[in-house]
Amino acid sequence: MKRRQFLQQSSLAAIASSILAPVDLLASGKEGGDVKWDGTTARNIIFLVSDGMSIGTLTMANMLLQRKEGRSSSWMKLYEQGKAKRGLMDTASADNLVTDSAAGSSAWGGGVRVPNGMLNVNKDGSFNVPILHKFKAAGKATGCVTSVPITHATPAGFCVNNASRNSQPEIAEQYLQLRFDVMMGGGTEFFSADTRKDKQDLFAKYAQAGFAVARTKQEMLNAAASQPLMAVFHGDAIPYALDHAQDTQLQATIPTLAEMTKTAIERLSRNKKGFVLQVEGGKVDWGAHSNDLGGLIYDQVAFDEAIQVAVDFAEKDKNTLIIITTDHGNANPGIFGGSKENKKFDSIFQFKQTNDWILKGITKDSSVNQVRERVEAALGFGIRPEEAHGLLGHYIRPDGEGLYNKAKLPFRELGELLGSYTTVHWASMDHSSDHVELTMMGPGSQLMKAFMKNSDLHNLMLDATGVKKG
Repeated sequence: MKRRQFLQQSSLAAIASSILAPVDLLASGKEGGDVKWDGTTARNIIFLVSDGMSIGTLTMANMLLQRKEGRSSSWMKLYEQGKAKRGLMDTASADNLVTDSAAGSSAWGGGVRVPNGMLNVNKDGSFNVPILHKFKAAGKATGCVTSVPITHATPAGFCVNNASRNSQPEIAEQYLQLRFDVMMGGGTEFFSADTRKDKQDLFAKYAQAGFAVARTKQEMLNAAASQPLMAVFHGDAIPYALDHAQDTQLQATIPTLAEMTKTAIERLSRNKKGFVLQVEGGKVDWGAHSNDLGGLIYDQVAFDEAIQVAVDFAEKDKNTLIIITTDHGNANPGIFGGSKENKKFDSIFQFKQTNDWILKGITKDSSVNQVRERVEAALGFGIRPEEAHGLLGHYIRPDGEGLYNKAKLPFRELGELLGSYTTVHWASMDHSSDHVELTMMGPGSQLMKAFMKNSDLHNLMLDATGVKKG
């Protein structure tokens, strides 16, 4: 049997096993009576993930908001106002102290640590039933929202079994079979006949299967509430929040993470048996991999706005467990000592574009002055001629590092030289093994311990909602 057929058939077997598993159906009448939402059992879960968020990222976003707008971040307010419990989480995978996003999300999604690169598939090839299968079988509405491809590792870790996180075209097909209620993010290339190697038009197949298919913000808002929604707004990841804020066309056509989260909650909360939603700020991780300060910090702020949407709903609903965390640290950025730290950090207030925007607008034929002008247009300050000349040298023979840097642009070099202007420096361009923030509020949060393994959250979510471990 071909590998692709094996994965698809195995996925269907996993779906069947999840549906047939002895879960508590959380229904009424013949199926066991009503669950009483008494403040200790949650009807809904909103699981928010700032992918690749080191503690320095959380700290700097909060400092930016305090110094620029005179307020704390929504995440920090939960601590300041005593509304949430706080702990630490061990993020390791089955085969590495430093996890990747596939293993990290699979630990939550399947309840078992798996090797890096795998989605709810163990080293021996056996499967772990993803958690959204269990909640769907229990009658709950289910979905994922992300700022990166909806087929990417973090949403997929709640949804599918696949031996490789890189099998995104297959994952797009698996989602069609699984029929989750709301799926939103980027990644049009995995759905369009123009960009898929097999030339399948998955957008058409989703529509034929009864999905509402949205390609723009307005189509998302207009989608019939009675249909499951597949909304894919952009090729690859959605643009960084900072770049999005400067482009009126992007604002008109692509929703923010907070807008996607609000729409998802409105749709999912129509289900009387409750819902489970994962929300991922995926571009935080991409900004860290690129040492892109503007990309990183403003996408963390965008994620924080999604937190506020979730908290506002939960405080009115009273039956929703909010979980906020990250799958791993990345690049470990921070503010380090030097001269005039406050003033230099405050220069971030005036950023208009990301390093991604800067570097993608430079070519080997650009002049030193053009590079300096582009940096100043993006960041509000210029760099020295010799620094611009140094950047240009990397365009003659591209050698840039970074996970999502196909063009090999000099992200590391630009991130390093900007440290003297912003007083923000980076430890690396890759994931770290740090223990990370774990925050919970609402019914079920009493189950949280001060220190937990990532895989512990799987059973915590089942216990919090009264769904048996099938």
